[in-house]
Amino acid sequence: TLRSSPTLDSLSPFHPEIHEETPMSQHDLVIRNGTIVDGSGDAPTVGDVAIDGGKISQVGERAASGHREIDAEGLLVTPGFVDIHSHYDAQATWDPTLSPASFHGVTTTVVGNCGVGFAPVRESDRQALIDLMEGVEDIPGAAMHEGIEWEWETFPQFMDALDRRSYALDFGVQVPHCAVRVYAMGERGMRNEPATKTDIEIMAAIVREGIEAGALGFSTSRTELHRTLEGEAVPGTFAEQDELFAIANVLGELGTGVFQMAITHREVPGELRWVKELARSSGRTVTFNLQQIDENPALYKESLKLLDEARAEGITNLRGQFSGRPVGILMGWQTSVHPFIGHPTYQAIAKLPIAERLDQLRKPEVRAQMVEGDTIRMDGLSDKIPVPPAFLRFLLNAHFKMYPMGVRSDYEPDPSTSIKGVSERTGTKPAELIYDALMDQDGAGLIYFPLFGYADGNLDAILETMRHPQTGLSLADGGAHCGTICDGGTPTFMLMHWVRDRVRGEKLPLEFVVRRQTRDTAVQYGLRDRGLLAPGMKADLNVIDFENLGLTHPEVRFDLPANGKRLFQAARGYRATVVSGEVTLENDELTGALPGRLIRGEREAT
Repeated sequence: TLRSSPTLDSLSPFHPEIHEETPMSQHDLVIRNGTIVDGSGDAPTVGDVAIDGGKISQVGERAASGHREIDAEGLLVTPGFVDIHSHYDAQATWDPTLSPASFHGVTTTVVGNCGVGFAPVRESDRQALIDLMEGVEDIPGAAMHEGIEWEWETFPQFMDALDRRSYALDFGVQVPHCAVRVYAMGERGMRNEPATKTDIEIMAAIVREGIEAGALGFSTSRTELHRTLEGEAVPGTFAEQDELFAIANVLGELGTGVFQMAITHREVPGELRWVKELARSSGRTVTFNLQQIDENPALYKESLKLLDEARAEGITNLRGQFSGRPVGILMGWQTSVHPFIGHPTYQAIAKLPIAERLDQLRKPEVRAQMVEGDTIRMDGLSDKIPVPPAFLRFLLNAHFKMYPMGVRSDYEPDPSTSIKGVSERTGTKPAELIYDALMDQDGAGLIYFPLFGYADGNLDAILETMRHPQTGLSLADGGAHCGTICDGGTPTFMLMHWVRDRVRGEKLPLEFVVRRQTRDTAVQYGLRDRGLLAPGMKADLNVIDFENLGLTHPEVRFDLPANGKRLFQAARGYRATVVSGEVTLENDELTGALPGRLIRGEREAT
């Protein structure tokens, strides 16, 4: 696919105006004769893309030869994907590839979401921030202990440490509320005590320092789902409005930065009434999670209506974040949660190495003990899974949400194929079906639990949300929920499912889906130099074999520091990913090139 440039003679029939005695200037890289989906939302065209000096120099017409060329005939050429909600904060200190993002066409990502992160921090509070990240984002604490090289105290020092490294893609950071509160208030901040006027002034000064150093925004969490390892609400969950408005006003005064927040889903419409004023008064983009939930499947429509009202009032900088596919918990014998995790029989073998554990699980008598009677024991589980007890009970008992994955990853499964559906159809006990699904593939079987965005048993709620003009694609959560969720492949899924494969509902135009995860997401964070294939834009792009684009099956890997565990899903069909004009991935394999850098501040095309 990647080859040397053609000779002048081979090009001359196409360029009769060029004579052999006239030297032809060569581009650094030419992507030849691809189907160009430029990120603007316009219909695809066929042509060339030329790159020089890390920027796009020509799009459309036949380009002169390149020092290197990619034959893209029959392939898509898109901007690189811009993923604005990930959690590679720790991983960025040890993994220059920021995988799995680098396997899914992501050329820019934004970390530091949901209020958790690692700066500012005093040495005495490093453990507390690791515990917060482990509790909220299910990243193994041992991996962070071994992997993070602490080279900072302040947020600018944190950015300097990241700036000394090179990566396979670009990324920006946000100032996290949890760390700011702990740094400013100590134990009072950890305990969610109200902030004094002096506390607020200190926090505002810390955020100002971070934004002036180039942070792309500020993030906070107000959701009951985000808990410490002890099960307590994370710092900032109950912050009063004066604290949040003071911080938002810093962004407004500086004229830059996004205010990102996670809100308890059932409370989103009520919270939006003051969040709207936050967006109005600060003038900055304010973004929040907006997803369908099972306890009130129509509630998201109320949030969309409130966004319509805000737009009618001229508040266009308030945006809901939606996920391109349901937030999918995966359940298996090696994941963080599965329906048998609280069973006494399982608890007796839970700490055995997986091979020995599976030997026990294959025994008929063990299976009989675990599938007979009540398999749910809540006592002590909150210490292992720091979520509200009612939410955990739902995860372990909602058989209508459990779909055996087998060897094929179906992210819009028919409800009749759920554990509940099969049980009702066959008369088999749910516990037996669950057990056998987990024992599938020699004990590597997984159950897919579409947590948010699947209350109707299809993706129509996500479709409606995606089409709203004040929403943005987000929540792939790459780098986080290592033993629970594996949605980092969402950028690939967006093209596969919504454009090519969907059978249980309406498909979407290719150009719409590309724009949603390139230009739209880039502009939301002020990165106007990327997400669009046009002269002068940053040369971040993908060459994709659309017909053969696919996802690998999720698997459990132990490749984090300290043999830390994570669910991992790669892709196939990426002929090339280019970052700043350098090929970072070719034929689904990383090349070792590391042109990616930390982004400091908003960017304009040149």
